[in-house]
Amino acid sequence: MPPGSPFGRRLRATLRGLSPGYFAAVMATGIISTGLQDDGRIVLSRVLLALGVVAFVGLLVLNAWRVAFFRAELVEDFTHPLRGFGFYTFVAAADVLAARIADRRPSEALWLLVVAAVCWLLRGYAVPWTTRLGADEHPIVAAANGSWFMWAVGGQSIAVAAAVLAHSHSGQALPAVAVAAWCLGVFLYAVDGVFVAMRLLAYDFSAEDLTPPYWVAMGAAAITALAGAEITLLPAGPVLDVAREGVRAGSLFAWVLATWLLPALFAMGWWRHITHRVPLHYDANLWSIVFPLGMYAVASTRLGAIDGLDVLTDVGRVWVWIALAAWLLTTAAGTAHVVRRLLLADPRGEA
Repeated sequence: MPPGSPFGRRLRATLRGLSPGYFAAVMATGIISTGLQDDGRIVLSRVLLALGVVAFVGLLVLNAWRVAFFRAELVEDFTHPLRGFGFYTFVAAADVLAARIADRRPSEALWLLVVAAVCWLLRGYAVPWTTRLGADEHPIVAAANGSWFMWAVGGQSIAVAAAVLAHSHSGQALPAVAVAAWCLGVFLYAVDGVFVAMRLLAYDFSAEDLTPPYWVAMGAAAITALAGAEITLLPAGPVLDVAREGVRAGSLFAWVLATWLLPALFAMGWWRHITHRVPLHYDANLWSIVFPLGMYAVASTRLGAIDGLDVLTDVGRVWVWIALAAWLLTTAAGTAHVVRRLLLADPRGEA
């Protein structure tokens, strides 16, 4: 399709404004695939895994295209205190896929983990500077929102992938990485929580400000619980012997926190869309709801199995179907959005 054609112009406009947080769709697809595998739904799990891999590769191609032709817009996103944290979705997406394929393709999973860890570290050290340079308002805390918890999610996703891969790779390197990433993830969750709480308490806040990324606060707690559960399964070793009991207690605390946040998040959604009638339409941020739902299901199942808490396992088995329903609705809305925007030339919605 020639770039000067109507379709070509629409495609370029879409790529120009492509959200850096779109890898959350891969995160959601991969973790629900894991949850279905835990529930014994092997065929359905593999279908979602295949879709997740295709989406991951497709988004890599689209983002490479954006780097080539819209570098200025990408740099602006990278330094923006709201959109910049969306780049952590690539880290978590790679790690979720790594953990999912670790049993059958450990070498490929290890490479995904290495790439994700390098990106997380580079982005992590750059965050304090890029968010300050890109902020339109000061203090920067005025721009804090739920997407900031992706910093912690990225760290915990590394902990999960490293812990899962440690079962197929000898040595103490991967267990040490898992424990270190888990500890850093807990610290970053606390840091993010302070900034977001300050934003909610110190500045004006309306229903329009209550965007889907606030669900990432629950997802970050759930993945902390999952990472801790995976770490406690690892065999004895110098690092694990010191950290095991603390991580085990911390993972249960994180699950309780995620559970406590769930009713509040549903109530906030009601307040936003029912009480204040903010229209609900598709954009990339909706995947920030689907991923936490899937992560809560998997964390509940794994934590219940490890600690012998059957009620948690039962919660996970029910919740994975809730997450799958949310995935189906969001996928249908996203497909309609793409058709409407690219084929029907309807400019509504975000890219």
